[in-house]
Amino acid sequence: MANVQLEFQASAGEADRRAAAARAGQLHNLHRCPGAAAGKLQPRVTEEVWQSALSTLNPNPTDSCPLYLNYATVAALPSRVSRHNSPSAAQFITRLVRNCLPGGVNRCIVMVCERSEVFASACALARAFPLFTHRSSASRRTEKKTVTVEFFLVGQNNGPIEVATLKCLASATEGVRLAARIVDTPCNEMNTDTFLEEIKKVGKDLGITPTIIRDEELKERGFGGIYGVGKAALHPPALAVLSHTPDGATQTIAWVGKGIVYDTGGLSIKGKTTMPGMKRDCGGAAAILGAFKATVKQGFKDNLHAVFCLAENAVGPCATRPDDIHVLYSGKTVEINNTDAEGRLILADGVAYACKDLGADIILDMATLTGAQGIATGKYHAAVLTNNEEWEKACVKAGRNCGDLVHPLVYCPELHFSEFTSAVADMKNSVADRDNTPSSCAGLFIASHIGFDWPGVWVHIDIAAPVHAGERATGYGVALLLSLFGGASEDPLLNLVSPLGCDGNSPTEEMERDSKRRRLV
Repeated sequence: MANVQLEFQASAGEADRRAAAARAGQLHNLHRCPGAAAGKLQPRVTEEVWQSALSTLNPNPTDSCPLYLNYATVAALPSRVSRHNSPSAAQFITRLVRNCLPGGVNRCIVMVCERSEVFASACALARAFPLFTHRSSASRRTEKKTVTVEFFLVGQNNGPIEVATLKCLASATEGVRLAARIVDTPCNEMNTDTFLEEIKKVGKDLGITPTIIRDEELKERGFGGIYGVGKAALHPPALAVLSHTPDGATQTIAWVGKGIVYDTGGLSIKGKTTMPGMKRDCGGAAAILGAFKATVKQGFKDNLHAVFCLAENAVGPCATRPDDIHVLYSGKTVEINNTDAEGRLILADGVAYACKDLGADIILDMATLTGAQGIATGKYHAAVLTNNEEWEKACVKAGRNCGDLVHPLVYCPELHFSEFTSAVADMKNSVADRDNTPSSCAGLFIASHIGFDWPGVWVHIDIAAPVHAGERATGYGVALLLSLFGGASEDPLLNLVSPLGCDGNSPTEEMERDSKRRRLV
């Protein structure tokens, strides 16, 4: 999988009829394209064989049938999905492609779907082809494998795919695979120094020079959260910022990512069964990097800052101790009662920086923050916590549009923030009662460092569970950010999948009067 090149074309399969091929879609959609689908497989697959294969499919939730030995396959997605799932059935697309796509150097996938499902389907396909591997057999293979993807559109607006759409799909899937590669890479390679190099590389591609604050400078400038978490590691912690500031921008948006390249738990050390996999604790920062690259390439009309909070939560003589008190960038003091609740400390510094130094109107933080997230919203749905009801709805809708599913958490600081009460500091960093919605509380800790009365929009996305599927990263979050903020993009496809914008998607009257935030809020 690591040496697979993913290409999107207006017409695949015609160029090389010998390429191994797969056709996938909901069964009723597959029935709507018999001639075209079979035509690309002829002479190996006749119309009669195609119809016979369709008649054998009984998706529950999926099903597949070989068409010609192991060179061609047709696969059916669920015919119906629930209201909390994506109409594209994105998770099933990834599974089907991994299990049913025939082998070979040149392969072709034809997705049969409606135009509104193209973006989610493409991002789902990208997850099936991870980039990172250290298998010795992979290093001996020199041939490059190519998977070419074509979309056969059905339903309304079922014309051909435009070149601009293909470019957007390429940018989005490149971002998904970039994020997954970073998350899959172990900390002996993907340390804070290496992550900074990834940020610089993206900046160079976009013509942006990152702002980097690290090591002792963090301490001197008051970033007590990031510095306190990462000071015991061999590779020092850092705050890095990529800024896109186009002419004519009317609002400022900041994405803040948790980039814990490895989480031992610190002195509150994790057990032998819970520590493996903690290379994934940088999933929020990785997603923001992939999304930022794709967003800027597709033309973003507003100020956009990507803030990366990078540290390794290591054990050593300089490690933060429980009972230590840190002063964070907000000026608030935090008594440490659990060094394994470190993500909220670095994100608190990140959102405070976005508010104070970047003047953000909208701040979104994304993090693999709590193990409780998987219990609260499951393995497939990230958890969203926000001070704005319209944005809560928008996140859920964006998740359904792009396949990165989201479900709300309880937002009620007046009932829950008291969990952090400290006798000697402004707050503790971990809750008193772990049975009292700990995922919501963790998000509230971050929000408290910009203030619960802050007039802007704050959104917190906890992606602890959906950041991986089994032992592989999913690149979760890239598609979600592209969809959620697509209304501020020049790209038609991102506008199509965005739930926000100036198209009258029922924002409140108060928000309509706020000209500064009209486009996205």
